[in-house]
Amino acid sequence: MATSNGTLFAASVELLKQLIATPSFSKEENDTAEIICAFFDKHGIPHARVGNNIYAKNKHYDITKKSILLNSHHDTVKPNKGYTLDPFTPIEKEGKLFGLGSNDAGGCLVSLIATFLHYYDRNDTAYNVVFAASAEEEISGVNGIELVLPYLGAIDCGIVGEPTKLEMAVAERGLMVIDCIAEGRAGHAARKEGESALYKAVDDINWIRNYQFEKVSSLLGESMLTVTVIETENKQHNVVPSQCKFVIDVRVNELYTFDEILDELKNNLKSKFKPRTTRMKSTSIDLKHPLVKAGIALGKGYYGSPTTSDKALMPFPTLKMGPGDSARSHTADEYIYLDEIKNGIETYIELLGKII
Repeated sequence: MATSNGTLFAASVELLKQLIATPSFSKEENDTAEIICAFFDKHGIPHARVGNNIYAKNKHYDITKKSILLNSHHDTVKPNKGYTLDPFTPIEKEGKLFGLGSNDAGGCLVSLIATFLHYYDRNDTAYNVVFAASAEEEISGVNGIELVLPYLGAIDCGIVGEPTKLEMAVAERGLMVIDCIAEGRAGHAARKEGESALYKAVDDINWIRNYQFEKVSSLLGESMLTVTVIETENKQHNVVPSQCKFVIDVRVNELYTFDEILDELKNNLKSKFKPRTTRMKSTSIDLKHPLVKAGIALGKGYYGSPTTSDKALMPFPTLKMGPGDSARSHTADEYIYLDEIKNGIETYIELLGKII
């Protein structure tokens, strides 16, 4: 199955064009899942599907060997109103390929598929190579990578394809969203009756605004609390609100657990609160891990990523890395440079070649 990089590049671009032309919003990835399955069929690679997730294992998969996972997602966000081009029409122009999902994370996805094809029938590797195209990444959905992981066998480490300019994201912030409720007592505003839940919420919000966590990561900086939503159930100007709700967006570095964050809030907030989920934990990979050392040998730099990905849901060391630029993700007239895809394929193949 090992073919020239030029052949892999041409096949990757053609596949990406098909994916761009096919809407695949989170939870609506059925059609792109079928396209990926058809691609594997065309290349004679056995594969399986769990929900809208597709996975495959190398031809000479051996349970006595360690396994490395190559993963990226095929769902997209919805196009924003700033688009001047048809988001579902792949357009090549000035060395770029335009289209929704081209950069996030189509370029990474097809580059990893090409890498999987390159190593598919090798029988002289120390690692198995497992591939998974996951769904619902953009919404951290439960029917995405978590659904397919049990079918992949034991995984020792992985590469998560996200646009990082082919630099190595060795750490990633965790994300926790917390719903808060301040409670008071209704009354007439003109008579200064009641007990304002809004004022109680504001007191807590002021504490959140000014609080700083002590432990600062060299990779991810400080953990952050940001209030992003506030509302009362009362819409009348002359009624003191008895309840006020607000939402905290929590970005956690690798030095804190979610439980530690929640304990700090418990000790300082008067409002009741409850996290929506604690699944998206902060993660990091040791700088001495073979994947990272291989990247450094290729001249790649490393950094801590402020964004979250399916990396947060994997219970094994992972390196987030891929062609494209995170700054282009979710923007109007999204694009990826064709050379970025070519370099992505070459870099992934060279990186794996140093460890497997």
